[in-house]
Amino acid sequence: MFAVKRENNLGIEWGRFYRTVIGLVVPMALQNLINVGVTAADVIMLGAVGETELSGASLAGQVQYIMTLFLFGLTSGATVLTAQYWGKGDKKTIEKILGMTVKAAVLVTAAFTAAALAVPDLLMMIFTSDPAVIAEGVKYLRIVAFTYIMIGVTQGYLYVMRSVERVVVATVVYFCSLLCNIVMNSIFIFGLFGLPAMGVSGAALGTLCARVLEVILTAGYARIFNKEIKLRLRYIIHTDGELFRDFMKYALPVVVNEIMWGMGTAANTAILGHLGSPAVAANSVAQVARQLATVVSFGLSSAAAIYLGKTIGERKLEHARAYARRFILLSLVMGVIGGLIILAASGPAAAALSLTDTARGYLRIMFYVMSYFVVGQAFNTTMVVGIFRSGGDTRFGLILDVSTMWGCSILLGFIAAFVFKLSVPVVYVILMSDEIIKIPITLWRYRSYKWLKDVTRSGIQQVGT
Repeated sequence: MFAVKRENNLGIEWGRFYRTVIGLVVPMALQNLINVGVTAADVIMLGAVGETELSGASLAGQVQYIMTLFLFGLTSGATVLTAQYWGKGDKKTIEKILGMTVKAAVLVTAAFTAAALAVPDLLMMIFTSDPAVIAEGVKYLRIVAFTYIMIGVTQGYLYVMRSVERVVVATVVYFCSLLCNIVMNSIFIFGLFGLPAMGVSGAALGTLCARVLEVILTAGYARIFNKEIKLRLRYIIHTDGELFRDFMKYALPVVVNEIMWGMGTAANTAILGHLGSPAVAANSVAQVARQLATVVSFGLSSAAAIYLGKTIGERKLEHARAYARRFILLSLVMGVIGGLIILAASGPAAAALSLTDTARGYLRIMFYVMSYFVVGQAFNTTMVVGIFRSGGDTRFGLILDVSTMWGCSILLGFIAAFVFKLSVPVVYVILMSDEIIKIPITLWRYRSYKWLKDVTRSGIQQVGT
């Protein structure tokens, strides 16, 4: 009751708030949906080819998945600063942050490119011991590795543009990429128009074509249409020392957080990978379903980071508290809706794909687990990625993920799988328990309001005086 009265005293126009949030969430949810669509296109088309091809491409995709977590950490760390400087109207500093972000993204993706080209078989052995699956994964990696640097450039640029409320451009770029990917996948995987059927190599080649298109479209937007925030070569080459220290202070914990979280997800996949290809195939479908069911929730968390960061940059701290409460409520609504979607899709998904009876049985159980998992993930992601990071509280997420994932769900899942030799469904329930464990911890952190800080240079100086 007290919180409601305080919100009323602030004179907030809630209609305007919801319109702005919808304007941010819808394009970003579409971006998430489109990105999932690229993965789903591979899963559906390769699922029609065979279980081995599907498992190989899915596990090879874990390399890119880990790389994109590095990128997401960099861009999320940049958002912490960019959104608040956007609230202050400091465009020059934002251009410096953009230059640093793109340079860091290129360096990271170049390292992954080298590894995927030099030792693809060793990378695949991390996730599976099945020689046939490894062979298919190597075929995929040797082609898709050439997309990594392109992903770094486009994601680094487009995600910073999102943090200054330029969200539609990324939606357009990724939508065109999705259409290209579907068309080229169909041609190369199944050998249309007289071309040979290439299977898993065709899926990788289709992805390569889509990434080339992304770079072309992004470069065209940056050169022709974006007159406000420029990607300047001098800021890519020369890095502002003081700003770099701020960037590292807030971005580095996010990068490490995303790496640990991503490695944790990859560890889950690796554990299941050593339990047989039926578990791998079922999990690859379940993960796509999870991603589809959380596209709005993840868009909401990104919107929260942008909207709250801008509000904090404007020094409207009480408004930020009020807005944060509404984002939490919206996250729970979106999580429940996502869980219901997964439950409704379990039967059709099991019937549509060419899976063995064992894999189909695993899939039904995994969908049930995912139905409650996505509710916890929607809540925790909005808290950690959206609310906490908007105020520079980036270390907490790192501590949270290391303790709940690595100290609880992964450790216990590993013991359940390889020491007690428990069944795949039991192991899966344990591996997916971390988001439920996180809920009371994130709620406690939110109520402390330690996340609510101005992290810009003027804000730091103001606090220090």
